[in-house]
Amino acid sequence: MNRFVKRALAKIPKLDTEQIRHILEDVAAQNDAYQAALDSLNDGVIVCDDRHTISMTNRAAERYLVGPIPRQSGDKVIWDAVADEDIRSFVQNALENEETVVGREFALEWEGGVARILRVSVFPLIRDGYIQGSIIQIGDVSESRAREARLRRAENLASLTTLAAGVAHEIKNPLGSIGIHAQLVQRELDRFPDDDVQEIRESLAIVNEEIQRLNKIVVDFLFAVRPMDTYLVDCDVNEIVRELVRFIRVELEEQDIEVEVKLDDQVPLLKIDEKYFKQALLNVFKNAMPAMPDGGRLTVSTRATDDTVFLRVSDTGTGMSDEVLAKIFEPYFTTKDFGSGIGLTLVYKVIKEHMGDISVTSREGVGTTFTISLPVPQRETHLLSWTEGDE
Repeated sequence: MNRFVKRALAKIPKLDTEQIRHILEDVAAQNDAYQAALDSLNDGVIVCDDRHTISMTNRAAERYLVGPIPRQSGDKVIWDAVADEDIRSFVQNALENEETVVGREFALEWEGGVARILRVSVFPLIRDGYIQGSIIQIGDVSESRAREARLRRAENLASLTTLAAGVAHEIKNPLGSIGIHAQLVQRELDRFPDDDVQEIRESLAIVNEEIQRLNKIVVDFLFAVRPMDTYLVDCDVNEIVRELVRFIRVELEEQDIEVEVKLDDQVPLLKIDEKYFKQALLNVFKNAMPAMPDGGRLTVSTRATDDTVFLRVSDTGTGMSDEVLAKIFEPYFTTKDFGSGIGLTLVYKVIKEHMGDISVTSREGVGTTFTISLPVPQRETHLLSWTEGDE
């Protein structure tokens, strides 16, 4: 309470109605100024009293918590106003246990498939030396985390490129030689009865399988580090999705995975290299399938805005931990027993070559969503013609 209000309250019995009205108008103007200052902040701020009921909020807090919170909330407890389950539980535990928590991060998926990362902090509200409530601060750190991730991925790809020239060829050359000699051994075995060399044939078949697997890893490795020669033409993203879904539908059905396609008819033609883009999208589909060993649902959807097309691939699989989620685009990182760790690195590279971006949200036991955003080509601007004499 400022000094002016204190002095005014002390003189209330001596003031007439007009003077009291002026005082109330001044107090209301000050409150409006405070609220305007809060509403101008990028961070969300919620002030609660000692009973954890809301006494003040700003616009950013209402936006981040997905839904308006009444400015005069009465007896509304803060966690009843929070839409996200994880944030609601975190805030309730922190306040009930009287904990100060700084910078707890939560990954959210907002309407339209936009993935955001919110940084939530809980502080005590100190007044006259006593704790008389709490302050919840919410900041959107999505862009900074995305920049950090892009920088880290770029550094990893740069390191991979430096290593590629020597290592890939050093592996590929002897690998080809091994393959040739395996074929020669196979020809020699054809001169003997099958019963006498059956075990050798089985061992040789394993050798050939491993040669092919190693060769694929080397090919993917070279593809991941070489500059891509993309040929961008107008393509219908919805039609590409339909073709790929038809291509893998049988494989999905064999694993008891239902596929649901939701395509926005308003999606415009995009500049796409169809071959590379299909390969990237197929890798995303293939990445989702092992996450649903007991079956589930794969949902593919598109949505268009004025300048961006969003393509989402969601599964109802096992999901990923935050630690795994932070590394999935890094080269040679894999959670699979026989994975090369190159697949999602290639996806990331292809999307970047299309001037797009890719983000992932996941929750363990719930599922994972990949969101690919692609820019809509700008329409040509035609200037008005002008000839001398036109006015």
